[in-house]
Amino acid sequence: DRDWKEIEKDSVLKALVVYSNTSYFLYKGQPMGFEYELLERLAKDLGLRLQLTVSEYLDNEFEVLNRGDVDLIAHGMTITNQRKWEVDFTDYLYLTKQVLVQKKPDNFRNLSRGSLQKRLIKDPVELINDTISVRKNSSYYERILSLNNEIGGRIIIDTLSSHLTTDEIIDMVANGEIRYTVADENLAKINASYRPILDVSVPISFSQRIAWVTRKKSGELRNKINQWLKKQRKTTDYNVIYNKYFKNKRSFRRRVKSDYFSLSENQISSYDRLIKKHAETIGWDWRLIASQIYQESKFDPYSVSWAGAQGLLQIMPATAKAIGVTNPNDPNQSIKAGVKYLNINQGYFEEVTASIEKIKLTLA
Repeated sequence: DRDWKEIEKDSVLKALVVYSNTSYFLYKGQPMGFEYELLERLAKDLGLRLQLTVSEYLDNEFEVLNRGDVDLIAHGMTITNQRKWEVDFTDYLYLTKQVLVQKKPDNFRNLSRGSLQKRLIKDPVELINDTISVRKNSSYYERILSLNNEIGGRIIIDTLSSHLTTDEIIDMVANGEIRYTVADENLAKINASYRPILDVSVPISFSQRIAWVTRKKSGELRNKINQWLKKQRKTTDYNVIYNKYFKNKRSFRRRVKSDYFSLSENQISSYDRLIKKHAETIGWDWRLIASQIYQESKFDPYSVSWAGAQGLLQIMPATAKAIGVTNPNDPNQSIKAGVKYLNINQGYFEEVTASIEKIKLTLA
């Protein structure tokens, strides 16, 4: 029954997000994504603090929402009549259509356009008796069922794990692990810009509305979000944010090829191994140390501050000398010394029993 009055009283908007190439991700230690940027603006305009939960199972998101764990599912979901039995949708974020994602032949660059077209599916009818791989509780699954009726034949549906995002499934096609999948056109195109071996030119649906999801009983919250979205869609900022994640191919390729893109490399920085090793000596979550390094130096081992602090953790020369650092630009020495210095500071607060408060005091 949690609706706007309860949310306003708590001053917290709880949103469920998906960790993906476009919706929400970390890049150079910074949270980014289409949904993330919109949510930040929404929470600020509503006077709320934003609390994010990353979805682990895409198949049970409606259950998570309806039992009250979150107030909003904030990633692009296709509005369908079947889904409206369980939840209500906000006003739409954008329009798109579903397309077939297929892999071109490995030697596609050497083929003529005509030869290439002969090797690819050009019409959904050609998929009869073939297999498409999608998550079961997705709009793509619903679309293939409808398509079977429309074409008067059977397309075999291979159901995939609910852990997998659409981006990861698209990668499976590119890697040859599955033959075909279905994706929203904007997602498919931006991923194909990085994976030219993919063909995403065959539509399998008409235009569809993509929106966020609320509980049926959250009418007031939904009205607040709808009013906000209608205003936002008319602004330049909204279009800039959309283009940033779905249209800017150069920026997308730069992100996914970067060592600092957590989705492709499954890491925060190229120093994660060292950070994990030295974080054990102080008993802190290594990601907190990584966050501190980002704040200090943006992961640049040669960074020098105006005051003369050097290295990943910006250690002052006198401090470096006192704790045995011979080369402040060496990542191993810098992280080891920085963690040692944090541990020394932590020792000043032995009388503080709450571990989180002790960490805050140490960082301060």
